Amino acid sequence: MNLHKPFNIQNQLRPATLTPFKISFTLVYLILGTYLTGCSDRPTDAELERQRQEAIVMNAEAIATQKTGRNQKEWELVIGGQTTTGKSVRLSWSELEALATTSIWTQDPHNTNDPDAIVHFHGIAVSRLLNQLGVAPHVKEVTFVADDAYRSTVNVADLYQYPIIIALERNTQKISRSEGGPLYLVFPHTEFPQLQSKYPDRFWAFYVTDIVIGTEPIQLRLGKRVLDASALEKLPPVTLEETVGYPLGWPASKVKLHGVLIRDVLAAAGLQIPNNSYVIVRGKSPIYRDPNNPVRIKASDIRNCDILLATRWGDDRIPISATMGGPVTLAISSSCQTQLDNRRWVTFVEELEVAD
Repeated sequence: MNLHKPFNIQNQLRPATLTPFKISFTLVYLILGTYLTGCSDRPTDAELERQRQEAIVMNAEAIATQKTGRNQKEWELVIGGQTTTGKSVRLSWSELEALATTSIWTQDPHNTNDPDAIVHFHGIAVSRLLNQLGVAPHVKEVTFVADDAYRSTVNVADLYQYPIIIALERNTQKISRSEGGPLYLVFPHTEFPQLQSKYPDRFWAFYVTDIVIGTEPIQLRLGKRVLDASALEKLPPVTLEETVGYPLGWPASKVKLHGVLIRDVLAAAGLQIPNNSYVIVRGKSPIYRDPNNPVRIKASDIRNCDILLATRWGDDRIPISATMGGPVTLAISSSCQTQLDNRRWVTFVEELEVAD
């Protein structure tokens, strides 16, 4: 199966309540698992029905969250990674509006009401952002990260060659959260049809919050301490062989994940884990930073399970790139007898905290 072949969720689930913009991509992860990315057996009718019912419930929750979530004026875009200066920038909504000087007219593959309609999008050419920060010479890819942890990776050369934009408006109107906004990664498919096969509809990222140029260096925060790659490499190495819980961009079969155990990382930082405490894992995406619904792992699970901060993968121990959610991802051994769902497979891990 082609890893980049577009997948139509409606053909699989068919719930009447699901619309393309109102279902979060994280929900797609949970429902489809490895069906997105590799050759695997198709789900049974019973599995599809169970997933459909779960999707309906979770979709309702997602819509409720969208109604109470941040509005456009509270939205920010963070750009970092392997820039020529090594620095990142955080752009406010007003700064984004000032940079929005590019318009394109194109069909929108997610417009189910009229898929043939030509839509006017107004926003910021990604090339303009890259020029302002500077791209390190060896960088070949840029990854766009969404509020719900979805990610889309685009070749740097294509970002410079084509007017691929971060759209703030559709047909002169701000793009609502329920329509994929307020920041929506848009490709000029109509003017440049060659982009349709290279970047099909799944590359159009909704509610973009971060742009990662290349792959960021490892910077893991634990209280006031920050551990880099060299600090992690001093800890005992551990390897798991698992089917990953963040399937986009990963093989569908089991892969080797190399890294260090969270309990060893905490010990190295001098942090104790009281019996009834939790370890909160925060990733780059806001869904992993929600104070009302944090990714929490029990202290007993940290002690008794192989829960890993993975930094490399495969037989060749390849560094985990931003394309795959790196440089640090959370990985959980299937031998752990614990209630840890796929949401706990956090990508772009940036911070650990011990909390009551």
